Amino acid sequence: MTTAIPTVGSLLRTWRERRGISQLELAGRADSSSRHISFIETGRSRPSEEMVLKLAEHLDVPMRERNSLLLSAGYAPRYAHTPLDDPSMGTLRQGLERLLSGYEPYPALVVDATYDVIAANRGILMLLDGLPEHLLVPPLNAMRITLHPEGLAPRIRNIREWRGHLLAQMERQIALARSEPLRALHEEVSAYPVPDGPGDAEADEPVPYFALPLVIEHDGHVLSFVSSISTFNTPMDVTVAELAIETLLPADPATVKYLRSLNG
Repeated sequence: MTTAIPTVGSLLRTWRERRGISQLELAGRADSSSRHISFIETGRSRPSEEMVLKLAEHLDVPMRERNSLLLSAGYAPRYAHTPLDDPSMGTLRQGLERLLSGYEPYPALVVDATYDVIAANRGILMLLDGLPEHLLVPPLNAMRITLHPEGLAPRIRNIREWRGHLLAQMERQIALARSEPLRALHEEVSAYPVPDGPGDAEADEPVPYFALPLVIEHDGHVLSFVSSISTFNTPMDVTVAELAIETLLPADPATVKYLRSLNG
């Protein structure tokens, strides 16, 4: 048995339907016509390389998948996929290390498209102190460590709220990208039993913060953080496009005071 290779037209149609955009709307965005879009999707017209990239841009197709679209249309991939340990990535690695170090004593880390931890600072290592070794075997996975019943989950006082936030975040990413590894990770971590966090009795009380905090215990202290995620603007490499920098901003004065005391 043979499996039919998807055409560029069928792939573009799948992305368009996934985004909930009509052919007419896409044509308007791409300065084309609905007739031409229809011809591309049905295979009656072969799009130029520039048109493939233009349509991918307006459909918000992830960079990794843009290469697949180009290959399906008979063109060479446009975007490199350079390993992060490649010498050419030295400046990027150094910049990330300086950013993470400069954020201390507050926690910060860099993850890839499936939440494997690429780099982390001492603030993150502090939160991971005492976790079982089997969860800390590289590559560390931020979602697995956070939601595993032997991981951080029992220490998180608002685990049900925080778990809901993380799973919803993954679901949004799955809806935007055709990532089977991410889907498999979501299925794994969403099946973990939810431990009774130390603060579950307070879970229904109003949260006195400007955003949903991560409220976690460490060494007898209750720490509160608000998460911020940053990505690179206009990346030209698949590896760089899939990196995300997460910083945990202290959400109350007590957390600031405690972390600064640890830093000496």
